[in-house]
Amino acid sequence: MHSDRVLLAHGSGGTMMRELIEDVFIARFNDEALLRMDDAASLEIPAGRIALTTDTYVVTPRFFPGGDIGRLAVAGTVNDVATAGATPMFLTVGFVLEEGLMIEELRRILDSMVSVAAEAGVRIVTGDTKVVERGHGDGIYINTAGVGVVREGVDLSSRYCKPGDVVLLSGTLGDHGIAVMSTREGLSFGTDIVSDAAPLNHLVAATLDAAPNTRCFRDPTRGGLASCLNELAGASGVSITVDEESVPVREQVRGACEMLGYDVYQVANEGKMVAVVPADQADAALAAMKAAPYGADAAIIGSVAEGPAGRVYVKTSFGARRIMDMLVGEQLPRIC
Repeated sequence: MHSDRVLLAHGSGGTMMRELIEDVFIARFNDEALLRMDDAASLEIPAGRIALTTDTYVVTPRFFPGGDIGRLAVAGTVNDVATAGATPMFLTVGFVLEEGLMIEELRRILDSMVSVAAEAGVRIVTGDTKVVERGHGDGIYINTAGVGVVREGVDLSSRYCKPGDVVLLSGTLGDHGIAVMSTREGLSFGTDIVSDAAPLNHLVAATLDAAPNTRCFRDPTRGGLASCLNELAGASGVSITVDEESVPVREQVRGACEMLGYDVYQVANEGKMVAVVPADQADAALAAMKAAPYGADAAIIGSVAEGPAGRVYVKTSFGARRIMDMLVGEQLPRIC
């Protein structure tokens, strides 16, 4: 590289753009399909249904305890594909780079993406790069698309929750949102709070093996657990009750939320999964989650009932019951 920063010329389509692609991107995303440098990747996909998702990542700051925007982008896309009961296979990546971004920062982000993709067992097969003028891009934005193959006979949907079902959560709430916010605002809580950003496709696969009649998976990202469960309840026309004492939350995260006035149920997560399963498969699903990577703190947190449709409740430690509302407005901007 002839420059240690991203320049407008790196998006020009000329020799400097070729240098950026070859020396920075291709040097890391060393996939055979990508190395062909065609406008589209030609890929072999097993027979059956596919799951397809797309997302865009705009987190500020770009680096935070436990991860960075690159780890977030790959893990988040893998998890979205996995919620369909699919095995993630291929990712595309698009970058919007701001003039002045340090090339070394870009390399760090790409290295994170390569590491998570390898852990998840997915290939980054094609992509695109654009460069915008200084002050117009917040450093870096990443757009992704993911493709996976759905297991034969699996049909998951947020519309399938039934009265009597059980709600599981794969781990502690709020870690990502509080880690990002504390870094952005320069806050210290005495102990380290790190992001939970992680690929959960292996955890989802293990849960499906143990509980083949699982109704659905959802990752409680923006809007947190509250928005996730309200969407499930609304889609299925049921009510959900969460046992407050059963929901795993790290004490430092709980304390940070109390100090800042946040509802931990509304704080973003990037490495947690919600599953709704039949009651007779709940114990098996829980054991599978706990045995899987990133599932050690998994818990059964609630149950599904007939109605009122679309309502989510929290059973408090005092035995009372209150409504768990969805997030309204903006709580933590640029979180994922």
